[in-house]
Amino acid sequence: MTADSVPSTALLTGAGGADRESSNYTARHLLVLEGLEAVRKRPGMYIGSTDSRGLMHCLWEIIDNSVDEALGGYCDTIEVVLHDDTSVEVRDNGRGIPVDVEPKTGLSGIEVVMTKLHAGGKFGGGSYAASGGLHGVGASVVNALSARLDVEVDRNSATHSISFRRGVPGMFTEQGPDSPFDPANGLRKGKRIPKTRTGTRVRYWADRQIFLKDAKLDLETLYQRARQTAFLVPGLTIVVRDERGIDGEGKTEETFRYDGGISEFCEYLAQDRAVCDVQRLTGTGTFKETVPVLDDRGHMTATEVTRELGVDIALRWGTGYDTVVRSFVNIIATPKGGTHVTGFERSLTKTVNEALRSTKLLRVAEDDVVKDDALEGLTAVVTVRLAEPQFEGQTKEVLGTSAANRIVANVVAKELKAFLTSTKRDAKAQARAVLDKAVAAARTRIAARQHKDAQRRKTALESSSLPAKLADCRSDDVERSELFIVEGDSALGTAKLARNSEFQALLPIRGKILNVQKSSVSDMLKNAECGAIIQVIGAGSGRTFDIDAARYGKVIMMTDADVDGSHIRTLLLTLFQRYMRPMVEAGRVFAAVPPLHRIERVQPKKGQDKYIYTYSDNELRQTLLELQRKNVRIKDSIQRYKGLGEMDADQLAETTMDPRHRTLRRINIGDLESSERIFDLLMGNEVAPRKEFITSSAATLDRSRIDV
Repeated sequence: MTADSVPSTALLTGAGGADRESSNYTARHLLVLEGLEAVRKRPGMYIGSTDSRGLMHCLWEIIDNSVDEALGGYCDTIEVVLHDDTSVEVRDNGRGIPVDVEPKTGLSGIEVVMTKLHAGGKFGGGSYAASGGLHGVGASVVNALSARLDVEVDRNSATHSISFRRGVPGMFTEQGPDSPFDPANGLRKGKRIPKTRTGTRVRYWADRQIFLKDAKLDLETLYQRARQTAFLVPGLTIVVRDERGIDGEGKTEETFRYDGGISEFCEYLAQDRAVCDVQRLTGTGTFKETVPVLDDRGHMTATEVTRELGVDIALRWGTGYDTVVRSFVNIIATPKGGTHVTGFERSLTKTVNEALRSTKLLRVAEDDVVKDDALEGLTAVVTVRLAEPQFEGQTKEVLGTSAANRIVANVVAKELKAFLTSTKRDAKAQARAVLDKAVAAARTRIAARQHKDAQRRKTALESSSLPAKLADCRSDDVERSELFIVEGDSALGTAKLARNSEFQALLPIRGKILNVQKSSVSDMLKNAECGAIIQVIGAGSGRTFDIDAARYGKVIMMTDADVDGSHIRTLLLTLFQRYMRPMVEAGRVFAAVPPLHRIERVQPKKGQDKYIYTYSDNELRQTLLELQRKNVRIKDSIQRYKGLGEMDADQLAETTMDPRHRTLRRINIGDLESSERIFDLLMGNEVAPRKEFITSSAATLDRSRIDV
């Protein structure tokens, strides 16, 4: 229901207002738009907008109908004429729109095409194997949005003509859209012509009641579209003639014809010097889909049909850095991509990586090149052809047919691999140049990131007074660096000796930090320990937190294996969960797992470790029983660590800090809502729910799980 259809009584409020609304809003207030009325009422749904872009879209709809004839091999010349009376005419030498009577409607074929939405020759598959028009609304939409539209069809040895005024068929008695109009007359048969002459001419005047006053056709945009279409349909001649000049001055004519197809299009789009020749990747694939099919009785029946999808891609790499990828489906541009572009980019990146690994141009320790590396300097034209593709909307900017992803990927993988692994001298040299370019792009990207990270770390160190107690690392590689938050200065002293100062940084905290769950933001920032942690990580806090600015790839909480250590770890987790949650969501927050006990073997055999570490009392008992069963002698004095400070540097490094031997527990937030409730229950302001939780859960506690 629109605002202007609401009865005035519906705006009343107060006592009895609801009753008056319901009694006055009845079925008579509902408006049903039929046929072309819906197009005129909501033109944006069909052409996108009513400005210059929508005006151009109307022209594309008429041109594309002629191009579909060319795709079928029935047309080789299209003329587009911009007349000086604001009208536009499109002529072709195709088969011509059918003029015989369509049995279901009793109307001529021209009237059906021009006045009925979702009507045309592109549904059943008998007339067009692949076309740009799919929905059967293009010509009828242009007709509905035109003050006047004239159609002439050369077919069956005669010229047939008909005119329309805002979608209504009839005849104008004079020239121009404001001429007197007789809606009674329909299709007219004119003079006889040679049987071999066929074609369609459509001339229309856009309705200024619909389009904005400043909406106009852009000649340069028309040239670009004509040039693009001529590239995509080799052998098709498109003539664009502008007759809008004043007193014969300023009239122009351009002719577009390219027999080289998309290879020539790729060369035209490329602005840099070529690294390799233009490569054509072609192939086909089939897929099945279930579609409603109209049977002989006029019923729509769901039927599984087998479709064929043809792939034709032209690409070449150049010395530049920009990537230009143009994609098309049945010569209709898809500027926002779709499944065919996704399959192309995915397969190209994968195939380039496979070629780099097989030729050993990419070292074992190096990561795979990413999509941007493989596409650097690439110019490509990706075209697919299939019957009845699935688009998102009438403007056809995104292809949605899911099978296109797989089929395009398979064709690219097969054809591009053949080029990149070719043994022919010229092709081999060009393939090597392409692969070298991809590797160089990847290494440049990594170097630029490392430089950026180094500058970020340098800026953080220079512009802010980082805590003096921070023992920073030397590495500038954020992904490799680790920050250990340790409990107390005693643990800090041992950890300094145990760490690898190349990539492991240490930040000691004094005892238990502030419980931020029941503190304000200002109190949290005033707290020395919380402020130091946020400052050292360097990515901000709360809504302004920027994970890309974090100075460390891992943050590891290294606390004692006792109740106090668990409490400190929980307080730290509360800080990260509330103010630095993206770090937890990215899996970059860890808890160290230090041992509780150390068992020393007496005269261990060759290859056996002298010390055995256990991490809980239960594990200690199990280990002692196992050693007793194997008659392994141990010293009676089993060491129990009361804290990290009791370990010497070698023990701490071996058990807790050395990446080769340590165990880390990754902190996850699998269920954000659940974690919010738990943190609020255990750390929040409300004491009563916490007391009730502890009281009710005490009886169900498994005491063997307590590691103290």
